[in-house]
Amino acid sequence: MSVFDEAPGTDAAIPGGAPDAVPARGRGPVVAALMMGMALAALDGTIVSTAVPQIVGDLGGFAVFSWLFSGYLLAVTVTLPVYGKLSDTFGRKPVLIAGVIVFLTGSVLCAFAWNMAALIAFRIVQGLGGGALQGTIQTIAADLYPLKERPRIQARLSTVWAASAVAGPALGGLLAESAGWRWIFLINVPVGMITLYLVGRYFTEPARTAPAGRPRVDWAGALCVFATGALLLTALVQGGVAWAWFSPPSLALFAGSAGCAALTVYVERRAAEPVIPGWVWRRRTIAAVNLALGGLGLLMVAPTVFLPTYAQSVLGLNPTAAGFVLSVMTLSWPLSAALSSRLYTRIGFRDTAITGITLALLILLAFPLLPFPGRAWQPALLMLLLGGALGLFQLPLIVGVQSTVGWSERGTTTASVLFCRQVGQSVGAALFGAVANATLAARLAHAPGPGPTGDLDSVAHALRHPADLSAEAADVLRRAVASAVDHVYLGAALAATASLLALLTLAPRRFPTLDHPARGSAPNPDRA
Repeated sequence: MSVFDEAPGTDAAIPGGAPDAVPARGRGPVVAALMMGMALAALDGTIVSTAVPQIVGDLGGFAVFSWLFSGYLLAVTVTLPVYGKLSDTFGRKPVLIAGVIVFLTGSVLCAFAWNMAALIAFRIVQGLGGGALQGTIQTIAADLYPLKERPRIQARLSTVWAASAVAGPALGGLLAESAGWRWIFLINVPVGMITLYLVGRYFTEPARTAPAGRPRVDWAGALCVFATGALLLTALVQGGVAWAWFSPPSLALFAGSAGCAALTVYVERRAAEPVIPGWVWRRRTIAAVNLALGGLGLLMVAPTVFLPTYAQSVLGLNPTAAGFVLSVMTLSWPLSAALSSRLYTRIGFRDTAITGITLALLILLAFPLLPFPGRAWQPALLMLLLGGALGLFQLPLIVGVQSTVGWSERGTTTASVLFCRQVGQSVGAALFGAVANATLAARLAHAPGPGPTGDLDSVAHALRHPADLSAEAADVLRRAVASAVDHVYLGAALAATASLLALLTLAPRRFPTLDHPARGSAPNPDRA
Protein backbone atom coordinates (compact mmCIF):
# COMPACT_ATOMS: atom_id res chain seq x y z
CA MET A 1 0.00 0.00 0.00
CA SER A 2 1.41 3.41 -0.94
CA VAL A 3 1.35 6.37 1.40
CA PHE A 4 -1.55 7.81 -0.62
CA ASP A 5 -3.66 4.79 0.26
CA GLU A 6 -3.64 5.64 3.96
CA ALA A 7 -6.79 6.87 5.63
CA PRO A 8 -7.32 10.61 6.19
CA GLY A 9 -5.58 11.88 9.28
CA THR A 10 -2.68 9.44 8.96
CA ASP A 11 0.73 10.04 7.45
CA ALA A 12 -0.47 10.34 3.89
CA ALA A 13 1.84 12.86 2.26
CA ILE A 14 -0.12 15.37 0.18
CA PRO A 15 2.03 17.12 -2.38
CA GLY A 16 -0.69 19.45 -3.64
CA GLY A 17 0.74 22.76 -4.72
CA ALA A 18 4.30 21.45 -4.88
CA PRO A 19 6.50 23.39 -7.29
CA ASP A 20 8.47 22.03 -10.19
CA ALA A 21 12.09 21.10 -9.73
CA VAL A 22 14.29 23.65 -8.02
CA PRO A 23 17.09 24.39 -10.50
CA ALA A 24 20.63 23.60 -9.40
CA ARG A 25 21.85 26.78 -11.06
CA GLY A 26 22.32 29.50 -8.47
CA ARG A 27 21.95 27.05 -5.60
CA GLY A 28 25.39 27.89 -4.17
CA PRO A 29 24.62 31.57 -3.47
CA VAL A 30 21.27 30.57 -1.97
CA VAL A 31 22.97 28.11 0.38
CA ALA A 32 25.43 30.84 1.36
CA ALA A 33 22.49 33.12 2.10
CA LEU A 34 20.84 30.42 4.23
CA MET A 35 24.02 29.88 6.22
CA MET A 36 24.46 33.62 6.80
CA GLY A 37 20.83 33.97 7.83
CA MET A 38 21.17 31.04 10.20
CA ALA A 39 24.31 32.62 11.63
CA LEU A 40 22.32 35.78 12.40
CA ALA A 41 19.76 33.83 14.41
CA ALA A 42 22.28 31.50 16.06
CA LEU A 43 24.82 34.14 17.07
CA ASP A 44 22.21 36.40 18.56
CA GLY A 45 21.39 33.80 21.18
CA THR A 46 24.97 33.72 22.49
CA ILE A 47 26.82 36.88 21.52
CA VAL A 48 25.03 39.08 24.08
CA SER A 49 25.92 36.94 27.12
CA THR A 50 29.50 38.13 27.66
CA ALA A 51 28.56 41.80 27.11
CA VAL A 52 25.98 41.91 29.91
CA PRO A 53 28.32 43.65 32.41
CA GLN A 54 29.00 46.47 29.96
CA ILE A 55 25.34 46.76 29.01
CA VAL A 56 24.19 46.89 32.62
CA GLY A 57 26.94 49.33 33.50
CA ASP A 58 25.79 51.66 30.73
CA LEU A 59 22.01 51.30 30.88
CA GLY A 60 21.35 49.94 34.38
CA GLY A 61 18.44 47.55 34.89
CA PHE A 62 20.35 44.68 36.48
CA ALA A 63 17.16 43.29 38.03
CA VAL A 64 15.58 42.65 34.62
CA PHE A 65 18.57 42.01 32.32
CA SER A 66 17.61 38.30 32.00
CA TRP A 67 14.80 39.46 29.73
CA LEU A 68 17.43 40.32 27.12
CA PHE A 69 17.51 36.56 26.54
CA SER A 70 14.03 35.55 27.64
CA GLY A 71 12.27 38.18 25.53
CA TYR A 72 14.17 37.14 22.42
CA LEU A 73 13.49 33.43 23.04
CA LEU A 74 9.82 34.08 23.68
CA ALA A 75 9.37 36.03 20.44
CA VAL A 76 11.19 33.41 18.37
CA THR A 77 9.20 30.53 19.86
CA VAL A 78 5.68 31.90 19.59
CA THR A 79 6.13 33.12 16.01
CA LEU A 80 7.51 29.87 14.57
CA PRO A 81 4.08 28.30 13.81
CA VAL A 82 2.83 31.55 12.28
CA TYR A 83 5.78 31.91 9.92
CA GLY A 84 5.56 28.23 8.99
CA LYS A 85 1.96 28.63 7.83
CA LEU A 86 2.69 31.92 6.06
CA SER A 87 5.55 30.31 4.11
CA ASP A 88 3.24 27.51 2.97
CA THR A 89 0.60 30.06 1.93
CA PHE A 90 2.62 32.84 0.30
CA GLY A 91 5.98 31.20 -0.39
CA ARG A 92 9.32 31.04 1.40
CA LYS A 93 11.01 34.03 -0.23
CA PRO A 94 8.71 36.84 0.97
CA VAL A 95 8.61 35.41 4.51
CA LEU A 96 12.40 35.09 4.70
CA ILE A 97 12.97 38.59 3.32
CA ALA A 98 10.43 40.05 5.75
CA GLY A 99 12.08 38.16 8.62
CA VAL A 100 15.55 39.48 7.79
CA ILE A 101 14.23 43.05 7.53
CA VAL A 102 12.45 42.81 10.90
CA PHE A 103 15.56 41.26 12.47
CA LEU A 104 17.82 44.01 11.14
CA THR A 105 15.36 46.68 12.25
CA GLY A 106 15.44 45.24 15.76
CA SER A 107 19.24 45.09 15.65
CA VAL A 108 19.57 48.76 14.73
CA LEU A 109 17.05 49.76 17.39
CA CYS A 110 18.97 47.70 19.99
CA ALA A 111 22.17 49.54 19.09
CA PHE A 112 20.51 52.88 19.86
CA ALA A 113 18.60 51.79 22.98
CA TRP A 114 18.62 54.45 25.72
CA ASN A 115 17.67 52.27 28.70
CA MET A 116 17.19 48.62 29.62
CA ALA A 117 13.43 48.66 28.99
CA ALA A 118 13.96 49.92 25.45
CA LEU A 119 16.71 47.35 24.81
CA ILE A 120 14.45 44.51 25.99
CA ALA A 121 11.61 45.75 23.76
CA PHE A 122 13.92 45.93 20.75
CA ARG A 123 15.30 42.46 21.50
CA ILE A 124 11.72 41.22 21.23
CA VAL A 125 11.53 42.89 17.80
CA GLN A 126 14.69 40.99 16.87
CA GLY A 127 13.03 37.79 18.02
CA LEU A 128 10.00 38.46 15.82
CA GLY A 129 12.40 38.36 12.87
CA GLY A 130 14.43 35.50 14.29
CA GLY A 131 11.39 33.21 14.24
CA ALA A 132 11.12 33.69 10.48
CA LEU A 133 14.84 33.02 10.02
CA GLN A 134 14.94 29.75 11.94
CA GLY A 135 11.86 28.08 10.51
CA THR A 136 11.99 29.35 6.93
CA ILE A 137 15.69 28.62 6.44
CA GLN A 138 15.23 25.01 7.53
CA THR A 139 12.26 24.70 5.17
CA ILE A 140 14.08 26.19 2.17
CA ALA A 141 16.98 23.81 2.81
CA ALA A 142 14.57 20.90 2.44
CA ASP A 143 13.05 22.44 -0.70
CA LEU A 144 16.39 22.86 -2.44
CA TYR A 145 17.63 19.28 -2.21
CA PRO A 146 16.13 15.84 -2.85
CA LEU A 147 16.04 13.38 0.01
CA LYS A 148 19.41 11.74 -0.71
CA GLU A 149 21.23 15.10 -0.76
CA ARG A 150 19.34 16.77 2.09
CA PRO A 151 21.71 15.69 4.91
CA ARG A 152 24.48 17.73 3.29
CA ILE A 153 22.74 21.07 3.64
CA GLN A 154 21.34 20.20 7.06
CA ALA A 155 24.83 19.30 8.26
CA ARG A 156 26.09 22.67 7.05
CA LEU A 157 23.37 24.44 9.01
CA SER A 158 24.25 22.35 12.08
CA THR A 159 27.86 23.45 11.67
CA VAL A 160 26.73 27.08 11.67
CA TRP A 161 24.94 26.53 14.97
CA ALA A 162 27.97 24.78 16.45
CA ALA A 163 30.38 27.49 15.34
CA SER A 164 28.05 30.18 16.68
CA ALA A 165 27.85 28.49 20.06
CA VAL A 166 31.65 28.48 20.32
CA ALA A 167 32.41 31.85 18.72
CA GLY A 168 29.43 33.86 19.99
CA PRO A 169 30.55 34.52 23.58
CA ALA A 170 34.13 35.27 22.53
CA LEU A 171 33.02 37.62 19.75
CA GLY A 172 30.60 39.38 22.08
CA GLY A 173 33.27 39.95 24.69
CA LEU A 174 35.76 41.18 22.08
CA LEU A 175 33.32 43.69 20.58
CA ALA A 176 32.12 44.89 23.97
CA GLU A 177 35.68 45.58 25.15
CA SER A 178 37.14 47.01 21.95
CA ALA A 179 34.31 48.78 20.11
CA GLY A 180 31.48 48.98 22.66
CA TRP A 181 28.50 46.73 23.27
CA ARG A 182 26.30 48.50 20.68
CA TRP A 183 28.44 47.01 17.90
CA ILE A 184 27.21 43.57 18.95
CA PHE A 185 23.96 44.53 17.25
CA LEU A 186 25.31 46.72 14.45
CA ILE A 187 27.50 43.89 13.16
CA ASN A 188 24.28 42.14 12.10
CA VAL A 189 23.57 44.84 9.50
CA PRO A 190 26.23 44.02 6.85
CA VAL A 191 25.64 40.28 7.25
CA GLY A 192 21.89 40.76 6.91
CA MET A 193 22.24 43.05 3.89
CA ILE A 194 24.36 40.46 2.08
CA THR A 195 21.77 37.82 2.95
CA LEU A 196 18.99 39.99 1.52
CA TYR A 197 20.96 40.56 -1.69
CA LEU A 198 21.69 36.87 -2.23
CA VAL A 199 18.11 35.82 -1.54
CA GLY A 200 16.65 38.54 -3.71
CA ARG A 201 19.08 37.97 -6.57
CA TYR A 202 19.46 34.19 -6.69
CA PHE A 203 16.52 32.55 -4.94
CA THR A 204 13.63 32.11 -7.36
CA GLU A 205 10.76 29.93 -6.23
CA PRO A 206 9.45 27.81 -9.11
CA ALA A 207 5.87 28.23 -10.24
CA ARG A 208 3.37 26.25 -8.20
CA THR A 209 -0.28 25.46 -8.44
CA ALA A 210 -2.24 28.49 -7.29
CA PRO A 211 -4.80 27.73 -4.57
CA ALA A 212 -8.44 28.16 -5.46
CA GLY A 213 -9.65 31.56 -4.37
CA ARG A 214 -7.77 34.19 -2.44
CA PRO A 215 -5.38 32.87 0.26
CA ARG A 216 -6.81 33.37 3.72
CA VAL A 217 -4.65 34.07 6.74
CA ASP A 218 -5.87 32.83 10.10
CA TRP A 219 -5.00 35.98 12.02
CA ALA A 220 -7.30 35.06 14.91
CA GLY A 221 -5.51 31.73 15.30
CA ALA A 222 -2.12 33.42 15.03
CA LEU A 223 -3.07 35.84 17.81
CA CYS A 224 -4.30 32.97 20.01
CA VAL A 225 -1.09 30.98 19.45
CA PHE A 226 0.99 34.06 20.24
CA ALA A 227 -0.95 34.80 23.44
CA THR A 228 -0.80 31.17 24.62
CA GLY A 229 2.93 30.90 24.08
CA ALA A 230 3.70 34.32 25.52
CA LEU A 231 1.81 33.67 28.76
CA LEU A 232 3.21 30.15 29.18
CA LEU A 233 6.83 31.09 28.48
CA THR A 234 6.61 34.16 30.73
CA ALA A 235 5.33 31.95 33.55
CA LEU A 236 8.14 29.44 33.00
CA VAL A 237 10.90 32.02 32.67
CA GLN A 238 9.89 34.20 35.63
CA GLY A 239 8.50 31.53 37.95
CA GLY A 240 10.84 30.92 40.87
CA VAL A 241 12.89 33.97 39.84
CA ALA A 242 10.78 37.12 39.86
CA TRP A 243 8.09 35.50 42.01
CA ALA A 244 7.35 32.19 43.71
CA TRP A 245 5.92 29.33 41.66
CA PHE A 246 2.61 29.28 43.52
CA SER A 247 2.27 33.03 43.88
CA PRO A 248 -0.68 34.93 42.32
CA PRO A 249 1.36 36.11 39.28
CA SER A 250 2.45 32.56 38.40
CA LEU A 251 -1.01 31.10 38.90
CA ALA A 252 -2.58 33.90 36.86
CA LEU A 253 -0.14 33.37 33.98
CA PHE A 254 -0.63 29.60 33.92
CA ALA A 255 -4.40 29.99 34.10
CA GLY A 256 -4.32 32.58 31.32
CA SER A 257 -2.17 30.30 29.20
CA ALA A 258 -4.58 27.38 29.72
CA GLY A 259 -7.53 29.57 28.81
CA CYS A 260 -5.79 30.83 25.67
CA ALA A 261 -4.86 27.26 24.73
CA ALA A 262 -8.52 26.22 24.94
CA LEU A 263 -9.48 29.24 22.85
CA THR A 264 -6.76 28.36 20.33
CA VAL A 265 -8.18 24.86 19.88
CA TYR A 266 -11.68 26.31 19.43
CA VAL A 267 -10.54 28.87 16.85
CA GLU A 268 -8.26 26.52 14.93
CA ARG A 269 -10.91 23.81 14.57
CA ARG A 270 -13.16 26.32 12.83
CA ALA A 271 -10.55 28.10 10.72
CA ALA A 272 -10.41 27.43 6.99
CA GLU A 273 -6.60 27.62 6.98
CA PRO A 274 -5.49 27.14 10.60
CA VAL A 275 -2.03 28.22 11.75
CA ILE A 276 -1.62 24.91 13.58
CA PRO A 277 -3.69 22.42 11.56
CA GLY A 278 -4.92 19.28 13.26
CA TRP A 279 -2.99 16.98 10.94
CA VAL A 280 0.25 18.08 12.63
CA TRP A 281 -0.79 15.94 15.59
CA ARG A 282 -2.99 13.36 13.84
CA ARG A 283 -0.20 12.00 11.67
CA ARG A 284 1.85 9.56 13.67
CA THR A 285 5.21 10.47 12.17
CA ILE A 286 4.91 14.21 12.78
CA ALA A 287 3.42 13.77 16.26
CA ALA A 288 6.23 11.38 17.25
CA VAL A 289 8.93 13.75 15.99
CA ASN A 290 7.27 16.71 17.73
CA LEU A 291 7.33 14.88 21.06
CA ALA A 292 10.82 13.47 20.55
CA LEU A 293 12.33 16.87 19.77
CA GLY A 294 10.43 18.39 22.67
CA GLY A 295 12.33 15.91 24.82
CA LEU A 296 15.56 17.00 23.13
CA GLY A 297 14.84 20.59 24.13
CA LEU A 298 14.33 19.44 27.71
CA LEU A 299 17.51 17.40 28.01
CA MET A 300 19.69 20.07 26.34
CA VAL A 301 19.16 22.33 29.34
CA ALA A 302 21.44 20.09 31.44
CA PRO A 303 24.68 20.62 29.46
CA THR A 304 24.04 24.13 28.15
CA VAL A 305 22.76 25.75 31.36
CA PHE A 306 24.16 23.72 34.26
CA LEU A 307 27.44 22.25 33.02
CA PRO A 308 29.33 25.61 32.96
CA THR A 309 28.35 26.19 36.59
CA TYR A 310 29.49 22.68 37.47
CA ALA A 311 32.82 23.19 35.70
CA GLN A 312 33.51 26.46 37.52
CA SER A 313 32.10 25.68 40.96
CA VAL A 314 33.01 22.00 41.34
CA LEU A 315 36.07 21.61 39.10
CA GLY A 316 37.40 25.10 39.80
CA LEU A 317 37.88 26.03 36.14
CA ASN A 318 37.92 29.58 34.84
CA PRO A 319 35.07 30.69 32.52
CA THR A 320 37.10 30.07 29.35
CA ALA A 321 38.03 26.53 30.35
CA ALA A 322 34.47 25.87 31.50
CA GLY A 323 33.23 26.97 28.10
CA PHE A 324 35.61 24.52 26.44
CA VAL A 325 34.14 21.62 28.43
CA LEU A 326 30.77 22.44 26.87
CA SER A 327 32.02 23.43 23.41
CA VAL A 328 33.41 19.98 22.60
CA MET A 329 29.80 18.85 22.21
CA THR A 330 29.35 21.33 19.37
CA LEU A 331 32.33 19.78 17.58
CA SER A 332 31.04 16.21 17.50
CA TRP A 333 27.38 17.09 16.86
CA PRO A 334 27.66 18.39 13.25
CA LEU A 335 30.21 15.70 12.36
CA SER A 336 27.87 12.99 13.58
CA ALA A 337 24.93 14.65 11.81
CA ALA A 338 26.84 14.76 8.54
CA LEU A 339 27.62 11.05 8.78
CA SER A 340 24.14 10.01 9.94
CA SER A 341 22.87 9.60 6.36
CA ARG A 342 25.14 6.57 5.95
CA LEU A 343 23.26 4.94 8.79
CA TYR A 344 19.67 5.96 8.10
CA THR A 345 19.90 4.97 4.44
CA ARG A 346 20.54 1.45 5.76
CA ILE A 347 18.32 1.14 8.83
CA GLY A 348 15.86 4.02 8.40
CA PHE A 349 15.14 7.34 10.06
CA ARG A 350 13.41 5.99 13.14
CA ASP A 351 15.97 3.35 14.04
CA THR A 352 18.86 5.78 13.52
CA ALA A 353 17.19 8.28 15.86
CA ILE A 354 16.50 5.51 18.37
CA THR A 355 20.18 4.55 18.27
CA GLY A 356 21.21 8.15 18.92
CA ILE A 357 18.82 8.81 21.80
CA THR A 358 19.66 5.46 23.43
CA LEU A 359 23.36 6.37 23.41
CA ALA A 360 22.50 9.82 24.75
CA LEU A 361 20.48 8.23 27.57
CA LEU A 362 23.43 6.08 28.62
CA ILE A 363 25.80 9.06 28.53
CA LEU A 364 23.46 11.20 30.63
CA LEU A 365 23.17 8.40 33.18
CA ALA A 366 26.98 8.17 33.31
CA PHE A 367 27.38 11.80 34.40
CA PRO A 368 26.31 11.25 38.05
CA LEU A 369 28.89 8.44 38.24
CA LEU A 370 31.80 10.85 37.72
CA PRO A 371 34.13 11.08 40.73
CA PHE A 372 34.14 14.13 42.98
CA PRO A 373 35.71 16.52 42.19
CA GLY A 374 37.12 14.74 39.15
CA ARG A 375 39.15 16.03 36.22
CA ALA A 376 38.00 18.38 33.48
CA TRP A 377 38.58 15.80 30.74
CA GLN A 378 35.95 13.49 32.24
CA PRO A 379 32.84 15.67 31.66
CA ALA A 380 34.43 16.94 28.44
CA LEU A 381 34.64 13.38 27.13
CA LEU A 382 31.02 12.76 28.03
CA MET A 383 29.96 15.94 26.23
CA LEU A 384 31.96 14.92 23.16
CA LEU A 385 30.11 11.60 23.12
CA LEU A 386 26.78 13.30 23.84
CA GLY A 387 27.19 15.59 20.84
CA GLY A 388 27.84 12.59 18.62
CA ALA A 389 24.77 10.77 19.94
CA LEU A 390 22.47 13.77 19.52
CA GLY A 391 23.71 14.34 15.96
CA LEU A 392 22.47 10.83 15.16
CA PHE A 393 19.18 11.63 16.89
CA GLN A 394 18.12 15.07 15.67
CA LEU A 395 19.10 15.28 12.01
CA PRO A 396 17.43 12.03 10.84
CA LEU A 397 14.19 13.14 12.49
CA ILE A 398 14.22 16.57 10.84
CA VAL A 399 15.16 15.21 7.41
CA GLY A 400 12.73 12.34 7.78
CA VAL A 401 9.71 14.37 8.85
CA GLN A 402 10.32 17.00 6.15
CA SER A 403 10.38 14.18 3.60
CA THR A 404 6.93 12.91 4.57
CA VAL A 405 5.14 16.02 3.30
CA GLY A 406 4.89 17.99 0.10
CA TRP A 407 5.90 21.60 -0.51
CA SER A 408 2.57 23.02 0.63
CA GLU A 409 2.90 21.46 4.10
CA ARG A 410 6.63 21.52 4.69
CA GLY A 411 6.79 24.99 6.29
CA THR A 412 4.09 24.13 8.82
CA THR A 413 5.69 20.76 9.58
CA THR A 414 9.18 22.21 10.06
CA ALA A 415 7.86 25.00 12.26
CA SER A 416 5.93 22.54 14.44
CA VAL A 417 9.01 20.45 15.30
CA LEU A 418 11.15 23.53 15.96
CA PHE A 419 8.37 25.01 18.09
CA CYS A 420 8.19 21.85 20.21
CA ARG A 421 11.97 21.87 20.67
CA GLN A 422 11.92 25.52 21.79
CA VAL A 423 9.06 24.93 24.22
CA GLY A 424 10.95 21.93 25.60
CA GLN A 425 13.93 24.17 26.33
CA SER A 426 11.77 26.66 28.20
CA VAL A 427 10.05 23.96 30.22
CA GLY A 428 13.40 22.31 30.94
CA ALA A 429 14.97 25.53 32.18
CA ALA A 430 12.14 26.07 34.65
CA LEU A 431 11.80 22.43 35.71
CA PHE A 432 15.49 21.66 36.16
CA GLY A 433 16.09 25.01 37.82
CA ALA A 434 13.54 24.00 40.45
CA VAL A 435 15.18 20.57 40.81
CA ALA A 436 18.64 22.10 41.27
CA ASN A 437 17.47 24.65 43.83
CA ALA A 438 15.52 22.04 45.80
CA THR A 439 18.59 19.78 45.93
CA LEU A 440 20.75 22.67 47.11
CA ALA A 441 18.28 23.63 49.82
CA ALA A 442 18.25 20.07 51.12
CA ARG A 443 22.06 19.70 51.02
CA LEU A 444 22.73 23.07 52.65
CA ALA A 445 20.11 22.82 55.40
CA HIS A 446 22.79 21.70 57.85
CA ALA A 447 25.85 23.25 56.24
CA PRO A 448 28.59 24.32 58.69
CA GLY A 449 29.02 28.05 59.29
CA PRO A 450 27.30 30.95 57.61
CA GLY A 451 26.83 30.74 53.89
CA PRO A 452 24.28 30.78 51.10
CA THR A 453 21.23 28.63 51.56
CA GLY A 454 19.29 29.70 48.49
CA ASP A 455 19.55 28.99 44.80
CA LEU A 456 22.30 27.76 42.51
CA ASP A 457 23.36 31.25 41.46
CA SER A 458 24.07 32.41 45.01
CA VAL A 459 26.06 29.27 45.80
CA ALA A 460 28.09 29.58 42.59
CA HIS A 461 28.78 33.23 43.39
CA ALA A 462 29.99 32.31 46.89
CA LEU A 463 32.38 29.72 45.47
CA ARG A 464 33.83 32.26 43.05
CA HIS A 465 34.52 34.57 46.03
CA PRO A 466 35.82 32.13 48.68
CA ALA A 467 37.45 34.68 50.99
CA ASP A 468 34.67 34.37 53.60
CA LEU A 469 34.39 30.59 53.38
CA SER A 470 36.24 28.02 55.40
CA ALA A 471 37.71 25.02 53.62
CA GLU A 472 35.00 22.83 55.13
CA ALA A 473 32.19 25.16 54.04
CA ALA A 474 33.61 25.43 50.51
CA ASP A 475 33.77 21.64 50.26
CA VAL A 476 30.13 21.35 51.39
CA LEU A 477 29.05 23.89 48.82
CA ARG A 478 30.93 22.15 46.02
CA ARG A 479 29.39 18.82 46.92
CA ALA A 480 25.96 20.45 47.03
CA VAL A 481 26.44 21.87 43.52
CA ALA A 482 27.68 18.50 42.29
CA SER A 483 24.58 16.79 43.71
CA ALA A 484 22.28 19.40 42.19
CA VAL A 485 23.82 19.00 38.73
CA ASP A 486 23.76 15.21 39.08
CA HIS A 487 20.01 15.39 39.71
CA VAL A 488 19.58 17.66 36.70
CA TYR A 489 21.36 15.12 34.50
CA LEU A 490 19.13 12.38 35.86
CA GLY A 491 16.17 14.56 34.89
CA ALA A 492 17.69 14.96 31.43
CA ALA A 493 17.97 11.16 31.24
CA LEU A 494 14.23 10.96 31.96
CA ALA A 495 13.62 13.42 29.10
CA ALA A 496 15.72 11.21 26.81
CA THR A 497 13.65 8.22 27.93
CA ALA A 498 10.47 10.10 27.04
CA SER A 499 11.85 10.83 23.56
CA LEU A 500 12.80 7.18 23.14
CA LEU A 501 9.31 6.02 24.16
CA ALA A 502 7.70 8.50 21.76
CA LEU A 503 9.68 7.00 18.87
CA LEU A 504 9.07 3.40 19.94
CA THR A 505 5.33 3.77 20.47
CA LEU A 506 4.26 6.44 17.97
CA ALA A 507 6.72 6.60 15.08
CA PRO A 508 6.04 4.12 12.28
CA ARG A 509 8.76 1.63 11.47
CA ARG A 510 8.99 3.14 8.00
CA PHE A 511 8.60 6.87 7.44
CA PRO A 512 6.25 7.34 4.45
CA THR A 513 8.62 9.60 2.52
CA LEU A 514 8.41 11.37 -0.81
CA ASP A 515 11.64 11.06 -2.80
CA HIS A 516 11.33 14.69 -3.90
CA PRO A 517 7.79 15.95 -4.50
CA ALA A 518 9.19 19.07 -6.16
CA ARG A 519 10.46 16.87 -9.00
CA GLY A 520 7.15 15.19 -9.57
CA SER A 521 8.40 11.79 -8.48
CA ALA A 522 6.16 9.18 -7.00
CA PRO A 523 6.13 8.67 -3.23
CA ASN A 524 8.60 6.12 -1.98
CA PRO A 525 8.40 4.72 1.56
CA ASP A 526 11.47 4.59 3.72
CA ARG A 527 12.57 1.03 3.00
CA ALA A 528 14.43 0.45 6.25
